[in-house]
Amino acid sequence: MKISINFNNNPFSADLNQPIDISIPLKEGMETVNCFWATYMDVAPVRMGSFVGSTQEGGAVNFKTVKFTPHGNGTHTECVGHISKEVYTINQSLKQFHFVSQLISIYPQKQENGDRVITKEQLEDELIEGIQAIVIRTQPNDDLKLQTNYSGTNPPFIHHEAIEYLVKHGIEHLLLDLPSVDREEDDGKLLAHKAFWKYPENIRTNATITELIYVDNRVKDGLYLLNIQIASFELDASPSKPVLYKLK
Repeated sequence: MKISINFNNNPFSADLNQPIDISIPLKEGMETVNCFWATYMDVAPVRMGSFVGSTQEGGAVNFKTVKFTPHGNGTHTECVGHISKEVYTINQSLKQFHFVSQLISIYPQKQENGDRVITKEQLEDELIEGIQAIVIRTQPNDDLKLQTNYSGTNPPFIHHEAIEYLVKHGIEHLLLDLPSVDREEDDGKLLAHKAFWKYPENIRTNATITELIYVDNRVKDGLYLLNIQIASFELDASPSKPVLYKLK
């Protein structure tokens, strides 16, 4: 099935039969992505008297309890409620789910202190006018990102001036293959998060950040139709499944 959209007064089409899933699956065990010292996801059958919620253990159905941390166990989409004193939830913040997006690949720049940072200069002149979302794939890139434990490694992050540049150009949804837009340990400053949501002065309640995605190298930079799928959690974040469709 193909759909047609108008973008910047030009006709584009997308083939919905060719989705590109850029989420990292949530799964048990340690061979998966993890960050901020989160406990790994745990799945256990419900047990009540003689009932066991596992067909492998003789139960009639699988009926299981899942324990996970959205911000630490895999691809997730978050709203301003992640940093605000006020209560905002992803289910109330994300009301539209399809956006014209641009995928770009960037090598974070190494700083004198050892930090690896995506800078404003790297984004300048890269953005296509009118896009609603940006998907950032950091380089080098390989499938080790599917099972990296980032805790205590000081992963790359985005400089708050680069975030301000994105906001100025109308970006409402930011997706990246890193644990956070901010430095792993920044004494709670959260400059990039605050810049993206304009918190607390002029809060952008409809804007979202999606972290810990993975974009295979076979997917080329360019324009895509983005679909962000979430569970209807009344929390600041939800596990998510962002999907790209090439715009032609």
